[in-house]
Amino acid sequence: MEAFDITAILITLAALFGYLNYRFLKLPTTIAIMLMSLVVALLIILFGSSSGFITTAATKIVSGIDFNEVLMEGMLCFLLFAGALHVNLNDLANQKFVILLMATVGVLISTAIVGFASYYLFQALSLNIPLIHCLLFGALISPTDPVAVLGILKQAGVPKSLETKITGESLFNDGVGVVVFITILKVATHQEELSAQLILHEFTVEALGGIAFGLALGALGFYLLKSIDNYQVEVLITLAVVTGGYSLAMALHISGPLAMVVAGLMIGNHGRALAMSQTTRKRLDVFWELVDEVLNAVLFVLIGLELLIIQWTPTALVAGLIAIPLVLTARLIAVSTPVSILRFFRSFDPGTIRMLTWGGLRGGISVALVLALPQGPERDLFLTITYIVVIFSIAVQGLTLNRLAKAIKKETSPS
Repeated sequence: MEAFDITAILITLAALFGYLNYRFLKLPTTIAIMLMSLVVALLIILFGSSSGFITTAATKIVSGIDFNEVLMEGMLCFLLFAGALHVNLNDLANQKFVILLMATVGVLISTAIVGFASYYLFQALSLNIPLIHCLLFGALISPTDPVAVLGILKQAGVPKSLETKITGESLFNDGVGVVVFITILKVATHQEELSAQLILHEFTVEALGGIAFGLALGALGFYLLKSIDNYQVEVLITLAVVTGGYSLAMALHISGPLAMVVAGLMIGNHGRALAMSQTTRKRLDVFWELVDEVLNAVLFVLIGLELLIIQWTPTALVAGLIAIPLVLTARLIAVSTPVSILRFFRSFDPGTIRMLTWGGLRGGISVALVLALPQGPERDLFLTITYIVVIFSIAVQGLTLNRLAKAIKKETSPS
């Protein structure tokens, strides 16, 4: 099937599910679209067995979509830029130490905990998975997904400082998580020997290189925006920053996600204040909000339909269900460690650790990373486990985040 036909199907489904949700369900849009996609996939699996053509055709369409390429080399640059565009830099600066520690140390702590715990879990289930591959699973499941987080936080009633922490961490830790994933993958596939030199090289070139490139990209975009006053051309400039900048970052083997976040923050703050007219700001905001909403909808349709290509086995299902509390426990430790350290120097809102733990949603990035693994039994197992964790994260954690925020607010409000 041609790429245009697949795109048409995905957009049509996203529009239909979005309409049905708006009319009847009234759930957060991204969650509703994913849940309806899951239902459609389940119906195809259950009732398509009587007509093998339906199941075969649907599975062929979904398996023909390279999820990793679509997200990591396509949608992600737009989604990260759009997300960063509306983050206040001053708010982010006020939470910089928390965000920095959670996006770096937190990711490493979570990777180690999930990696070692899953190794013993697999041993208990008679699955002979090497430790280095378990650490690889820890790396791909540890980053919180900015796409899932930003979409749901818009409708969750969390305090501003907490929203900034969750948003800022999710924007930065996916870039760090990808670097950790690539480093461990090189060791697991025997491309490199694990060493301090390898770790330092990957973080210096990928992470710091991506940040530096994002600063340069943002500065160039700012200069171009400031030198003209024509909103059509200025929207095109931001599109060029995203598409051209991300493509060049990938070619240079530096972190494209981090580059997009930094460029988006610069243009969304300094660019918005100093380089745009009121008309341009309004048009630019509307354009990128639409891009964000449309791509989010298509992405969550894709996540739901991925159910069709998952290889379900009883062992993988059990491992996936056990992995949910395992990943949440790792998240709790990864969050509480930096927060506990920083409590000596600053105060935190009540319920911060609970909100950061429960609000650390996993999403498309984890699915994309697991699909980037080489073919093999570990990949099929990790895909099933990751999918279960992601569905729980978005559907259960995402739907109850607002309730948790209200419960914490009620606990802390004077009687």
